[in-house]
Amino acid sequence: MSIPAGTIAGFVGPNGAGKTTTIRLLLGLVRPSAGSATILGQLLTHPERYLPCVGALIEAPTFYPSLSGRTNLEVLAHLGDYPRSRVSQVLELVELSDRAKDPVRTYSQGMKQRLGVAMALLPDPDLLILDEPANGLDPLGIIQMRDLLRRLREQSKTVFLSSHLLGELEQVTDWLVMLHQGKALFSGPARDLLDRRSQLVVEAEEATQLDLVARIAREAGYTVTPDNSSLRIACPLDFSSELKRRAREAGATHIVIRTKEASLEERFLALLKGEHE
Repeated sequence: MSIPAGTIAGFVGPNGAGKTTTIRLLLGLVRPSAGSATILGQLLTHPERYLPCVGALIEAPTFYPSLSGRTNLEVLAHLGDYPRSRVSQVLELVELSDRAKDPVRTYSQGMKQRLGVAMALLPDPDLLILDEPANGLDPLGIIQMRDLLRRLREQSKTVFLSSHLLGELEQVTDWLVMLHQGKALFSGPARDLLDRRSQLVVEAEEATQLDLVARIAREAGYTVTPDNSSLRIACPLDFSSELKRRAREAGATHIVIRTKEASLEERFLALLKGEHE
């Protein structure tokens, strides 16, 4: 798999697919038994060369609960020899400036997760690795985490985001990697995967008009499935205008074409099904 700089890349797969192992490899916590990889232009076998440019939040972050959010960050900034001014910058980025002086024990779970992201951002990393950052959050916390990820995109950060919340990934990712049994079933732009599983739904009052549309779609190489008084065509959504033109030329002038985008969950399940067949 290859992930372009400046993207939010979603990393998904069932339990046991190899997500945690991959993250441990990226962070230099385990050594690869085979294969090769480069991170930020450096070989995976030399993590000391790229880790200074990587920030990570793995599972639930740990803090000094009696200390304030700001003090927790200042301790880490001192240990990492990061500029003190960076503390205020990351607090503003994760929208915790107004609660920075409060003890962490008074923070909600969502605030703690955002403070954990702030910790990972202290070194101003080129690559940010987040493992289930929305895990255990309430709806408001999930929305706040989503907004934070979008702000990181605006700063051109590269984010490698592992999550089982497929609906959330669908809203924030530009790139997707789908893993199953250690194998990447898909790695590429999220839009490409969307088009693979999208459908056009064609409706008409006359069966003869549907027959014309079905013939046109099949001649173009797409799968057509009759569904009562409509057709479902598995094709890229941008085929809609071409289908309308060809149908009109063939005499099918009284048809309605709607688009049906598959959800990320549907696309993922379809990939898994194809792998098992």
